[in-house]
Amino acid sequence: MNTALVDRIADAVLYEGYLLYPYRPSAVKNRQRWNFGVLYPQVHSARADSGDAWVMETECLVQGWLTAQVQVKVRCLQLVSRSIGELAQPMEDLRSSGPCEFHSVDSLTVDGQVFKACQEAVAREISPPALHVNDLAKPLARHAFQFHGERTFEPLRDEGRQIVGVIVREKQPVSGLVEVVAEQLGEDIFKIRVVIRNTTALDAGDPMNREDALMHSMISTHTILGVENGQFVSLFDPPESIAPFAARCQNNNAWPVLVGDDGSRDMMLSSPIILYDYPQIAPESPGDLFDGTEIDEILALRIMTMTDDEKREVRQSDPRGRELLERTETLPPEHLMKLHGVLRGLRSSPEKAS
Repeated sequence: MNTALVDRIADAVLYEGYLLYPYRPSAVKNRQRWNFGVLYPQVHSARADSGDAWVMETECLVQGWLTAQVQVKVRCLQLVSRSIGELAQPMEDLRSSGPCEFHSVDSLTVDGQVFKACQEAVAREISPPALHVNDLAKPLARHAFQFHGERTFEPLRDEGRQIVGVIVREKQPVSGLVEVVAEQLGEDIFKIRVVIRNTTALDAGDPMNREDALMHSMISTHTILGVENGQFVSLFDPPESIAPFAARCQNNNAWPVLVGDDGSRDMMLSSPIILYDYPQIAPESPGDLFDGTEIDEILALRIMTMTDDEKREVRQSDPRGRELLERTETLPPEHLMKLHGVLRGLRSSPEKAS
């Protein structure tokens, strides 16, 4: 298994839409999230009646015997609310002085550095135990998970080392289930079904808009499947003898494709984004730009033309945005030229028939 290659593809899916050009928290497109693969709490989906999904279902085929072992890994982002507090009175140490008094502000300037309220995210991973197909064909394998809520404080100190403000990061609890089951369709053909549910408990009586529900949601949810002593079957181009079984696979908010080295069949990525078998990241790409609907060269050039104030906002907000900005600004000219285009797979034209 080429896990390094698969991880790069999976990370691109995980952070697709995480930040969008111009990468500033104040930009409308970064204040109103439109991420793929969002699983809202079931209570919200039922109450809002808006079509917001709370379930993701993947069905794919494994060709092998009962000794085939399947490993399932679910990945997603959990949103973090980052607010800024200004202290009523400066202090030396948050812990020794007990709870501090502060009021929330949209932004706070400390020694020329501006700190803004925004959203961040942390990557989450759920890994149920690997099971043989024979085990999965019996009772349903359920794996419960929970991301606990948490509130942390990061002090902001002035040049005199006095704490004048705080960054408050808060995560809301998220809980759910991953269910895995196998069904034998033929002598050596099995259908693997993975269902992910966001079962986070919410008070059904409390009003909650979509932005509030997102804090209890799974973002950019996707599944990585691996198999030993067996092979996955392409659902895009299955062998003729297996095509009827592939046609019976039902996928909800997910598109499973083969991933890894071209021709390998030991790993599959079930993505919320429509992909084809063996997706690749161009070797010329210098790093994550989070906006797969754009061209790297265009994004890099646009980043370079941002004003100093715009760059300062990006640099002082999300750490991934800061890394993106610094990487782009230090891009060597020869790397930038590679983004302009590359020719691959040239073939000589056939001679004209006489």
